[in-house]
Amino acid sequence: MMRWLGRLGNIVRIINIVALTSLAFIAASAPDLGSPASARTRTIAAAACNADSYINSSGHCVHRPVKAPTAPAGASAKCRDGTFSFSEHRQGTCSHHGGVAQWL
Repeated sequence: MMRWLGRLGNIVRIINIVALTSLAFIAASAPDLGSPASARTRTIAAAACNADSYINSSGHCVHRPVKAPTAPAGASAKCRDGTFSFSEHRQGTCSHHGGVAQWL
């Protein structure tokens, strides 16, 4: 009986080791979905932005689209509603302004 309990204890230890190793591997390979460090970075970037800017998907302050007769310095696209965008990425550029009319 004691020999059987000793083997059972060894089996339980092995199962625990395998389970913990698997969990560690899964946690290490999971994408960052808003870790405290990335949230802290966004908070710092937001504090550096003014009312004319927003935080983009890369965490950078980007000037909000503006209406102007000609393209302002740094504009990346002209939107269909006549505003100029300063987006750093093509995806989502002018999304609330009717889409991109022209890339600059």
